[in-house]
Amino acid sequence: MWYFTEMIFCTRKWEQDRQTVAKSLMHLRDYPEKYFFLIHCEGTRFTEKKHQISMQVAQAKGLPSLKHHLLPRTKGFAITVRCLRGVVPAVYDCTLNFRNNENPTLLGVLNGKKYHADCYVRRIPMEDIPDDDDQCSAWLHKLYQEKDAFQEEYYRTGNFPETPMVPSRRPWALVNWLFWASLLLYPFFRFLVNMVSSGSSVTLASFIIVFFMASMGVRWMIGVTEIDKGSAYGNSDNRHKQSD
Repeated sequence: MWYFTEMIFCTRKWEQDRQTVAKSLMHLRDYPEKYFFLIHCEGTRFTEKKHQISMQVAQAKGLPSLKHHLLPRTKGFAITVRCLRGVVPAVYDCTLNFRNNENPTLLGVLNGKKYHADCYVRRIPMEDIPDDDDQCSAWLHKLYQEKDAFQEEYYRTGNFPETPMVPSRRPWALVNWLFWASLLLYPFFRFLVNMVSSGSSVTLASFIIVFFMASMGVRWMIGVTEIDKGSAYGNSDNRHKQSD
């Protein structure tokens, strides 16, 4: 799936990744459709251990400490700006928070739990971002210091700066989902009804076992995505790699 959606695969060794990333980005310059290019500058998900190590790196480089973020990896962002300048008109800085200290998980979503999110979005014209790599890196560090201040204000007041905007609900999305759910689930429910009405205890027991094993398999795969089971990138044994 990642390959066919043209994800950029990296070894996390910049000497090897530089050409791979640049080549992939250059393909986007003449892409015929509109698109969003998502980049997570911290390079890995936030954990207390990674944050502590990241702040040690920040202190060694004379950079201000961040309370709610990891130190951004600047090389990937700088080469992205350089390759897409003149094609991409702006960078959208997004900061996402969940109300009441909610900690969303895929398993919670699967179980139907409702989460309440607030997203702070700023549009930054590409012309406001420096061309030089070193200046671009300094600009990104400053941006993350601002993001950290926004995060701190949210934890203190429950709101981001500026006037909040609540987008209107779009009924078409619900109609589209109901259509495809009805179309795809109808054969399954028909099969289920026919199987139950057949009266075969062996068939019914086999179906229950298969359904239970599939459910456990899905939950296991979701569990693999939990942060504490994620990449070791950014931990102490990888500290020497943090050269950005």
